[in-house]
Amino acid sequence: MITYDRLFIGGAWVEPGSPELLAISSPHDRSLIGRAAQAQPSDVDRAVAAARISFDAGVWRTAPPRQRISVLRRFNALREENAEKVAHLISSENGSAGWFTRAGQPGLTRQAHAYLKAAEEFGWEETVAPSDPASPVRSVVRREAVGVVAAVIPWNSPFSSATAKIIPALLAGNSVVLKVSPENSLSMGFLAELLERVDLPEGVISVLPADRETSEYLVSHREVDKIAFTGSTRAGRRIASIAGEQLKRVSLELGGKSAAVILPDADIEKAVAGLKFGSLLNNGESCIAQTRVLAPRSRYEEVVTALKELVESLKVGDPGDPDTFIGPMIRPDQQERVRAYIRLGIEEGARLVTGGPHIPDGLEKGNYVTPTVFADVDNSMRIAREEIFGPVLVVIAYDDEDDAVRIANDSEYGLSGGVWSADEAHALSVARRVRTGTVTVNGASIGFDGPFGAFKASGIGREYGAVGLGTYTEYKTITV
Repeated sequence: MITYDRLFIGGAWVEPGSPELLAISSPHDRSLIGRAAQAQPSDVDRAVAAARISFDAGVWRTAPPRQRISVLRRFNALREENAEKVAHLISSENGSAGWFTRAGQPGLTRQAHAYLKAAEEFGWEETVAPSDPASPVRSVVRREAVGVVAAVIPWNSPFSSATAKIIPALLAGNSVVLKVSPENSLSMGFLAELLERVDLPEGVISVLPADRETSEYLVSHREVDKIAFTGSTRAGRRIASIAGEQLKRVSLELGGKSAAVILPDADIEKAVAGLKFGSLLNNGESCIAQTRVLAPRSRYEEVVTALKELVESLKVGDPGDPDTFIGPMIRPDQQERVRAYIRLGIEEGARLVTGGPHIPDGLEKGNYVTPTVFADVDNSMRIAREEIFGPVLVVIAYDDEDDAVRIANDSEYGLSGGVWSADEAHALSVARRVRTGTVTVNGASIGFDGPFGAFKASGIGREYGAVGLGTYTEYKTITV
């Protein structure tokens, strides 16, 4: 059993404001796997004060970019060296299948490399020539750190969400208070251990597991200059309102209900094989999961049958079993939430193709749900409009391409999506019409050099690469 009885504040392990430790349970069988201290508002005050002092002192923010790059490169190398441990910790806490947590490790490397490359090429200070050649005035444009950053992340992909924020924030010279979910206290405790080993200046980084109330205390703190949040749209709206009241900088990566548009000429076998990962990654607990499958009426039953066969072929069970594709939900309340949506789909009149609200046989001790596919779904149904965050797919029929695009765009969300076609150029033309921040063609992986973010209620701002790095800076123009 792992125990973290102290908190990582300002680069050091300190006694928490409350001595009570949270019990961390396995989603697989609800056995105890660890205990960890949880931050209270008094701990937030200490972390924010340390961040403010370090930022105002300027030791980190005024360091040459190459020095900051070198430190973050060492951090990424440490994380790579411990990739297997990282994957194991996340599986143990989250119930994420081992294939997913292990496959995510090279992705963390690509994410870091994209940020590091962007920092090396970033225009930290540039001189802008006047538009009028006769003008004696020139402008020096600088990109400077925002200040104290409150980075707040969810439980479903903790390392990816954490590094997507702390790497660019630190590269830009900010001081960071990372607020993590209580469920991830063990993996994020290990993240803090790695950060401790790269010799960041005192006060620059804190890692605080805490509940929602303490999280709101952090984002409301008057000494926080920017909020970087990943989580639900509901929470994002609350954070945006706080940021608006206090004129804090804010970036939000929120929920999704993404559509996979299967065009009539698509290879159904290849499309469904791709949706195995695009729709059901991380047990379906993923904001980018393509859970609305849009199929042409001419091939509708072919798609439904293929999805049924796929889902029924997937092993559900212990995330530590190498043959497992879908593990348990992270908590009992999340398990019940997903099962309630499955019951709702039946009540709404959708056709239950496979699955259902029952718990898989032999897995009653854990937070398991049965992967489910619904057909004959209308896009107005709640199971087609609301983010379920579990292994539940809905198949919606469309008449023609315009109808497919209309249905794909008929959502309050706009995070991700996909298009499948034998004609790549045609798929690209359809992808351009889908109003989401990211669209994949024929199952391509999301890259890290381009910006990642959302339209509509799925968020504000972008992460990854140079654009993501830029969100942690302010422009300063010096006129000479």
